[in-house]
Amino acid sequence: MSTGSRRPDSEASTAGVSQSARAAAEVQRVLFEGECRVDVLATDDRGFAYGDGVFETMRAHCGALPWWERHWGRLAAGAHRLGLSLPPEALVIEQAMGLLAGGGGVLRLQVTRGRGGRGYAAAAGGVPTWALSRHEVPVTPPEGIVLRWCETRLALQPLLAGIKHCNRLEQVMARNEWSDPGIHEGLVCSLEGDVVSATAANLFVLRDGEWLTPQVDRCGVAGVCRAWAIDALQARQARIPTADVASAESLFVCNAVRGILPVARLGDVHWPLHPGVVALRARLASEHPAFSSPTQSGSLREP
Repeated sequence: MSTGSRRPDSEASTAGVSQSARAAAEVQRVLFEGECRVDVLATDDRGFAYGDGVFETMRAHCGALPWWERHWGRLAAGAHRLGLSLPPEALVIEQAMGLLAGGGGVLRLQVTRGRGGRGYAAAAGGVPTWALSRHEVPVTPPEGIVLRWCETRLALQPLLAGIKHCNRLEQVMARNEWSDPGIHEGLVCSLEGDVVSATAANLFVLRDGEWLTPQVDRCGVAGVCRAWAIDALQARQARIPTADVASAESLFVCNAVRGILPVARLGDVHWPLHPGVVALRARLASEHPAFSSPTQSGSLREP
């Protein structure tokens, strides 16, 4: 069983290698084509060429993945939507446990359609390429995060809405709109002007005592933590105009890596820490201890 140890050919060999490149080389990872371990991603892989695949980003704790069933279910739903084959779940779990080795962190699972020639047409019965990588848990602001509005808009595409496919260019463009470390996240809207989500998290809005979250039937990602929070809060999915966000009683964003993050400020609007959000974070921590000890500072980053 692989422990994801660093391979000699991934080591920085020159003094000119950047710090970020060294950090990337130190990430523990395994790569497979079907059930065969490989060392290098093929250049004709359709995930590399077209973003033809799906992925999950999971919080690990003491060698376990608390939301594994939810993540695998969403991955399978996305693969079914795209017509992709998945590797055997048992093999993926075996490799994940090997990488974690009883520890915690963030585990990313990516599955592509596999190798193919030029052109968009996909051959039937392809062997999927898949990779697992283990990363450090990103830091989290202890009290509340600061948001901004993004100018980038999300296109409406019901065929891809909800799933976590590998083409995240809209999120990349939205996140590149700012570099201020004092701003942790940005809210993005659809082309029709309704708020959809943050760049790497789902949004919940408290209005008139009711928790709402944007619908993701035309664009956006149906997050794993979002699904948990909908059940926990009996939240209603709705179209939410931007004005309703600015005038809300409370906001929080969430994802499967950071858990529940209360919003302290959006532009010039400030919110105190709401008791309902405090209770929700406590409930999440009691169910999944990985979310019981947030670390300080830093911008939101899930993918």
